[in-house]
Amino acid sequence: MSATVALGIFVVGFYYIATEKVDKVKAALVAAGAMTVLGLTPGAAVFFSEHEGIDWNVIFLLLGMMIIVGIIKQTGLFDFLAIWAAKRSRGEPYRLMVMLMAITAVASPLLDNVTIVMLVAPVTVVICSRLAIPAQPYLIAEILASNIGGAATLIGDPPNIIIGSRAGLSFNDFLVHMAPIVVVIFGVFVLLTKVMFRKSFQYHPDKVAEVMALQERRAITDPRMLVRSLVVLAGVVAGFALHTVLHLEPSIVALVGAGVMLLVTRADTGDTLREVEWPTLVFFMGLFVMVAGLVHTGVIATIGEFVIDAVGDDYLGAATALLFGSAVLGAFFDNIPYAATMAPIVEGLVAQVPDPDTGQALWWAFALGADFGGNGTAVAASANVVAIGIAARMGHPISFWQFTRYGIMVTVLSTAMAWVYVWLRYFVWA
Repeated sequence: MSATVALGIFVVGFYYIATEKVDKVKAALVAAGAMTVLGLTPGAAVFFSEHEGIDWNVIFLLLGMMIIVGIIKQTGLFDFLAIWAAKRSRGEPYRLMVMLMAITAVASPLLDNVTIVMLVAPVTVVICSRLAIPAQPYLIAEILASNIGGAATLIGDPPNIIIGSRAGLSFNDFLVHMAPIVVVIFGVFVLLTKVMFRKSFQYHPDKVAEVMALQERRAITDPRMLVRSLVVLAGVVAGFALHTVLHLEPSIVALVGAGVMLLVTRADTGDTLREVEWPTLVFFMGLFVMVAGLVHTGVIATIGEFVIDAVGDDYLGAATALLFGSAVLGAFFDNIPYAATMAPIVEGLVAQVPDPDTGQALWWAFALGADFGGNGTAVAASANVVAIGIAARMGHPISFWQFTRYGIMVTVLSTAMAWVYVWLRYFVWA
């Protein structure tokens, strides 16, 4: 009975989030409150449990990076990059989109896709404003590119960190097994965007001429602050790459980096904190509690166990179910808590597989499905929520369905290509 009630509350809450009939923060908080009041979550433990509560690592990672981005924004770097990119593309809409997607996809595996969209989204809005073109298509394309690119490494996408820790997979393991298909899918995605967003490409010669006449170096308002900020940012990136060696959570790296940057740049704390996307952080907390209700009442575990029983000894079937099932469920339940919930179930399934190589194939199928499922809806991944929040704050709102109609298309394509890759590499050529 409790599982049915929890699922009902989640569906109703998600309906209001998806239709935007109610502000998404309000919808998430009301649904989370209902889950807690009715005893469908683990009570106070929702604030402390890794698997049945708020993931504070995600919240504080976002908070730290929002502070860092807020300080860098004060240096004029985003205006500099905006003018530089616009001049490089000569204002040609599709060329500009490809440049921004390439920057996003290449950087996401090294920094993580949430951090990248926080850095690139403000730049994109500035570029589009200067060229008098709609920013939403470019932001959507960047979000999708960040989720695809982030799948290539252990640190590029939060679900990968969860899966790598549970499965004992290294940075190099992800690079060898995930990067090849990510490169292929990104190439196809770049071609697809020319069709997906063809009605949005606008060219205004007068605006392009104005941008081409600008001197991007004049956009830097505080060179000294910029140098100090970039040195600290480089340290944060190194901390992310070495977090398993340093035994520090990425959230700690981000918070320490934010503190150091505030100290060395002498940025105004009040001004910087006003740049933090507080509604986005609160929305994530509410969403985590909503999912905690499904975890605590056994809804997600039941789904996972049903899948395991259904596939039996058919390991290709198991890989297929994990890949497509993770893409679908990850799109609706946020792929971070989904990965955390399903990882123990996948571990149990892998333990029953006699061949270690086949067992690893199941992990890769799970990882690919969870990562690419992050493109499915506007709330499917942290990068989506953060970028959409930034867009709204800067006056370029993206609705749930505006994003999701493109996200579903890309998810179907990338998941189908990933299945072919898993089938060939692990079951045909193995």
